[in-house]
Amino acid sequence: MSDQSTPAAPQRRTFLMVLPLIAFIGLALLFWFRLGSGDISRIPSALIGRPAPQTTLPPLEGLRADNAQVPGLDPAAFKGKVSLVNVWASWCVPCHDEAPLLTELAKDKRFELVGINYKDAADNARRFLGRYGNPFGRVGVDANGRASIEWGVYGVPETFVVGREGTIVYKLVGPITPDNLRTVLLPQMEKALKAGS
Repeated sequence: MSDQSTPAAPQRRTFLMVLPLIAFIGLALLFWFRLGSGDISRIPSALIGRPAPQTTLPPLEGLRADNAQVPGLDPAAFKGKVSLVNVWASWCVPCHDEAPLLTELAKDKRFELVGINYKDAADNARRFLGRYGNPFGRVGVDANGRASIEWGVYGVPETFVVGREGTIVYKLVGPITPDNLRTVLLPQMEKALKAGS
């Protein structure tokens, strides 16, 4: 009888040694497919449908348009018009990629583009806007990042659509691309424009 139980014991030990490896591979595959299938631009925001944060931000010193200082962020300015709020920084690589698209968007005068400059040096921010053109009617400086936390920002760039009532109606996480501009952002802007008319 002892001869029959001896071969089963090494097989069982081998299986028990391999079982954690099989479990690890299974979990790794599960995480891989779940993370790979997600669209980071669809991260939900608790602020959708709520008023835009009532945070006033100072202007970017020395940024001028039409011989006047470009104003900072004033939450009262959201009332009565649709706004596109873009959180950006000169050190943000994707922000450089989306800058020409923002410049194109600024040509549409049905809404206002508002910039929140995130943890940036004023000289670098002005150089950035000088290089690509300033699409923003207002640029608020968020030097310590607290205002961006109030907006629910995960990282730069992020873009918000604020409706005529001053409520956030949409949030785009990540850079604006030609594809998401056409398929997501412009339809959300049109929806906000129609809702307030």
